Amino acid sequence: MKNLNRVGIIAISTLLTLGLSGCASTKIGYGDAGAVETTTTDFGSTDLQMIAGKMVDSLLTFPPIVDITNKRRPVMFVDTIKNKTSEHIDTESVTDTISSKILRSGKFRFVDMTKVEAIQKQMAYQNESGMVKKSSAMNMGRQVGAEYMMYGNLSSIVKRAGNSKDVYYKFTLKVMHVESGIVEWSDEKEIRKSAKKSFFGS
Repeated sequence: MKNLNRVGIIAISTLLTLGLSGCASTKIGYGDAGAVETTTTDFGSTDLQMIAGKMVDSLLTFPPIVDITNKRRPVMFVDTIKNKTSEHIDTESVTDTISSKILRSGKFRFVDMTKVEAIQKQMAYQNESGMVKKSSAMNMGRQVGAEYMMYGNLSSIVKRAGNSKDVYYKFTLKVMHVESGIVEWSDEKEIRKSAKKSFFGS
């Protein structure tokens, strides 16, 4: 009987443990997207926001660019930003943030080169399928060519010594006049992040 009671007690304890763990819940809440994020030395959201803000300010306050955009809104396209770091960084997100800030400034207009194939398919459908009214179909050969190209790269240098790690990021961005090939503006922003592992008793 004692063994049976012991088995029963163990069984009840197990069921209670499973029941309590099943009732456990994870609390989820919203954080401030603009808050400083310093959990690791990896390239993060704070770095993205800081670089985007500084680059846009630099471009829009550069005297020759101010003159160019004083009375008109030139058309620009963004080329791929090269990731030269050892990390997996979504450079498209970096350029999206920068181009969105520039577009909202009202100084430039953009053409999206990533959607050329989709536009070609839509134009072919409108003009060749016979299913779209000719009066409402968009005409071929009417797109506006980009006058400027934005491009750049993101690189990093990582150094380790003992339990310390130091990461140096450099983001370079340029704007080139497409027809002449002249670089009208260029700037670079640097970020240095460091981390030190602590051990118990140290």
